Amino acid sequence: MDAGQLHLKTSLLKVDPLAPQPSLIARAARLIKNGEVVAFPTETVYGLGADATNDLAVEKIFEAKGRPSDNPIIVHISSVGELGKVVRNPSPKVVEFVSYYWPGPLTVIFKKSSSISYRVTAGLETVAVRMPAHPVALALISASGRPIAAPSANISGRPSPTSAQHVVEDLDGRIPLVLDGGETHYGVESTVIDISGETPVLLRPGPITTADLSPLLGEFGEPGHVHRERPIAPGMKYVHYAPNAPLTLVLGKPNGIVDKVLDLAKRSGSSESKIGVLCTDETYSRYPPDFVRLSLGSRFAPYEMLRNLYRCLRFFDKAKVSAIYAEGFDEIGINATLMNRLRKAATSVVET
Repeated sequence: MDAGQLHLKTSLLKVDPLAPQPSLIARAARLIKNGEVVAFPTETVYGLGADATNDLAVEKIFEAKGRPSDNPIIVHISSVGELGKVVRNPSPKVVEFVSYYWPGPLTVIFKKSSSISYRVTAGLETVAVRMPAHPVALALISASGRPIAAPSANISGRPSPTSAQHVVEDLDGRIPLVLDGGETHYGVESTVIDISGETPVLLRPGPITTADLSPLLGEFGEPGHVHRERPIAPGMKYVHYAPNAPLTLVLGKPNGIVDKVLDLAKRSGSSESKIGVLCTDETYSRYPPDFVRLSLGSRFAPYEMLRNLYRCLRFFDKAKVSAIYAEGFDEIGINATLMNRLRKAATSVVET
């Protein structure tokens, strides 16, 4: 029986995002304890969680998502004190470091403890761990009494879900329950770093930048792990975040980008083509109204643009556009995270 036949319909359970009702959390926690999967909100994106110590439960994540078996999953805990249960001999220095950033959108690579399923780590001896900064996520982990393995709650390769409705769009009938805690705060996945070597390495950019981390960790080294056949963290190997239509990422200065998009759209062929453009408040009016125009927000509000990215990509799917052109940005600060996601979603990249 495949994952799509496991459940007749997925239940959607609305929960207070700031003060989650204990009875509703208990219902979800029972499913986790019984080896089931549950989708729940975090401050980054919605996660699809299962007991990280249960091989069969973790396998249901892979089945529901269609996730490649060599793509490891982040383990979520509800307190720094739980770290010693999921990793091997964390040093006092490392505990002090993560205590500064947790709860929050930072994932750190450790040596795994024997309690964590090898299905979670894709057979590796390392495990990615974080403590989410969302009351619903923390309550669920605590009530379950288990560390929870949770990738994003979407079909693999699709834009990650930032609302419960996004989860249902992808996974209805594949999972038993979604805890609906409203829109997520950051709208993209956590930052992933490896601090096991002499020099810290950024494995996946996220809401916390290397500039944020450097005062405590020093200068970051090159991510040599990226070239391994088997990734040690999610988001390093496979196509991610892609809408259905081909997306062309256009790089350059804003005015040049607009001119290039208009030229590419004109030369794209059929007059029946439905063109989508992912732009900003500053350039929105320069595109024809017959385009499906979506603004990420102002170029001067980068966190807003980041938060809107996946919602916009999913809207293009609903609009059934035939091609998408996305404006590029300088890869500085948090815009480096935005560009990382756009590059992974892109079919092609052109420069003005």
